[in-house]
Amino acid sequence: MTTYSFEDFACTFRHPAVGQMVLQGAGVGSISFAQAGDVTAHDRGADGEVMVSKMKIPDGSFVISVQQTSEAHKWFTRYYNYVVAADASQWATASLTGTSPVMGVTHTATGVSPQKRGDKGYEASGKQVSWTFMAAKLTEV
Repeated sequence: MTTYSFEDFACTFRHPAVGQMVLQGAGVGSISFAQAGDVTAHDRGADGEVMVSKMKIPDGSFVISVQQTSEAHKWFTRYYNYVVAADASQWATASLTGTSPVMGVTHTATGVSPQKRGDKGYEASGKQVSWTFMAAKLTEV
């Protein structure tokens, strides 16, 4: 038997000028990671032979969903407002490290920049705001 608990996943988002946000609790609903592209491609010749290409795709994205009233959402809004107004040299200097000792996994994202401001809505009950970030290098070990 195995057991999964989101509480076992520790994650920290950092920016040199804005500081860091530890995303354990803090109204976090979910975090997901995705590679940007395929790591293999096939090319078929006219004779039917297949050439297989192995490609190194270091970049990717991750989405962090947080409650719209949470400290995490307030922090991401502050971070977003800063990097949008700051010099271009500040744009992709953020990083993220997420670790799950129980699953034996560490995610690292560097060269991080926001894809856009988090979407949010106003309804009878509070919702999650999803923040999508692009990473020049996204690894999982």
